[in-house]
Amino acid sequence: MADSIRDLFFGAPTRTLVEAVEPRRTFDDVVLPATTLRALNHALALVRKHDLIFHQWGLAERHSTGLGLAFHFAGPPGTGKTICAEALAYALSKRLLVVRYAELESRWVGQTAKHVANVFRAAEREDAVLFFDEADAIAGRRFTSVSAAYEREANAIVNVLLHELETFPGVVIFATNLAANIDPAFERRIRTHILFEMPNQTERERIWRVQLHARKTPLAEDVDFAALAEAYPRSGGDIKNAVLKAAQIATTEPGPDAQKRIHQRHFVQGMEEVIAAESVMGQSLFEMPGAGAAAGVLEQMVEGQEQLRAEQGLLAERLEALKAAQEAQSRRVAERESELERERTLVAEAVARRPPARALWATAVAALLAALAALGVTILSR
Repeated sequence: MADSIRDLFFGAPTRTLVEAVEPRRTFDDVVLPATTLRALNHALALVRKHDLIFHQWGLAERHSTGLGLAFHFAGPPGTGKTICAEALAYALSKRLLVVRYAELESRWVGQTAKHVANVFRAAEREDAVLFFDEADAIAGRRFTSVSAAYEREANAIVNVLLHELETFPGVVIFATNLAANIDPAFERRIRTHILFEMPNQTERERIWRVQLHARKTPLAEDVDFAALAEAYPRSGGDIKNAVLKAAQIATTEPGPDAQKRIHQRHFVQGMEEVIAAESVMGQSLFEMPGAGAAAGVLEQMVEGQEQLRAEQGLLAERLEALKAAQEAQSRRVAERESELERERTLVAEAVARRPPARALWATAVAALLAALAALGVTILSR
């Protein structure tokens, strides 16, 4: 709660909104289809020729916005989008700032949009590559008909993000698993869209091989990566997990560690466990017995959550209205105090200009004596 109050008045510290990564992986660490690799090389050339295009050729003088380079990496999970973002930063000799959505979102109305602006300022200040992983979490389609406060807030965040893209002079990368979830307005503001496709059999065999150390990893003679690539049309991320599982399984075999080897059966078992885990994650509540009652409970929970979000939005609006009223009252009090101060100053000046009381009495006595003298002269003249 204390952090939320601090964020409301002072904003969240920039270091918590992004995670700074020193790039270590290069394009040699990822196996990609030829079309994807060509697109990445083209994107890298655009960044390196940015000064030539906009400054030496004068296009920056004709275009005040859109001087930065925004890239969109779209494709299924595990196809190398995150690694390529790091590799792009490595090729440019820049740090990678990964946006942390858990810190970016705020319970206060309007604060999340300010956080979005802050991460762009941080990337510009550090001359770093800004990376929005799972970008559809923040750059999703805007609501066309707004009926609740959280919908207005979501639209405002997207609007701020679009504005920052127009004015940001650096490199931004958006990674999404499904490009259709991104708001269509980003299509014009993103310079290059790159599709990351599932690897083919030849590429899968290379991915199996690059996961292992060429000298240190002990492999048995029966290992056949070509057979694994043919049997399992999976993504690079799945293959990586299967290799790690296979190594863990091999260590549990009986015998001295020095004699243990990773066999083909270990790789097969590792991939089967990856596939099994995927099926567990895909299990549906509605496929279980009593799904009808469970569905009703789930619908009530969803409705309750929507109602709670709406009430939170109304409460936030009331808090904002109360804050505005308090600010207006404070301004009125300050103005009244200023008026009173001016009135006190005028009174003090008037008092300072008045003659002293003794001078007034002396003037009055002199006037009285003059009048008596005049009266005496009149009487004597008669």
